Amino acid sequence: MSTLVAVRKGKQICIASDSLTTFGDKKQKADYVAEPAKFYKWGHSIVGLVGYAAHEQVLTSLIKNTKKPPEFSSKLEIFETIRGIHKILKEEYYLVPITDDNKEDPYESTQMDMMIINKFGLFTALSLREVFEYKRFWAMGSGGDFATGAMYMAYQRKGATAQSVARAGINAGMEFDKNSYGPIHLKTLQLKV
Repeated sequence: MSTLVAVRKGKQICIASDSLTTFGDKKQKADYVAEPAKFYKWGHSIVGLVGYAAHEQVLTSLIKNTKKPPEFSSKLEIFETIRGIHKILKEEYYLVPITDDNKEDPYESTQMDMMIINKFGLFTALSLREVFEYKRFWAMGSGGDFATGAMYMAYQRKGATAQSVARAGINAGMEFDKNSYGPIHLKTLQLKV
């Protein structure tokens, strides 16, 4: 897994990730991988992923083959986009939507958890297509719990910026999660006021 965070503060929104890729007991540090960041530009949005390494190629292919990038402007618009993507994942990318871990779920899983930032805000789209919007910050991945606690404390500090809070979260994830390691990658956007 990994640590992926995003923070809204003032007029800015920042997404950040660690750089480590793991396959069971094997790990690939950033020095060995051409593209170690865990987020990608899609139109005017930045989309981050956690989970299976195969998701990176699938998302990159979806981005390349989408004629008009989605706006990702609201919870409902993101839900409808992800609903359409689910069908494409099954038909064109051979997604297996049911596993032993999720066979009791009420809906098929996309097997992907995504974090989306853009001028409209900070959103997550989870594997059952649940979409959430966040007013302050959120974290995902195996280091997400550590990151959330650190960001809670950092967000309260006088003079804290979206970038400084995001760095605090990623640093906590890298410090305490065995599947997270540096360097840190981050991207900042301006919120629409």
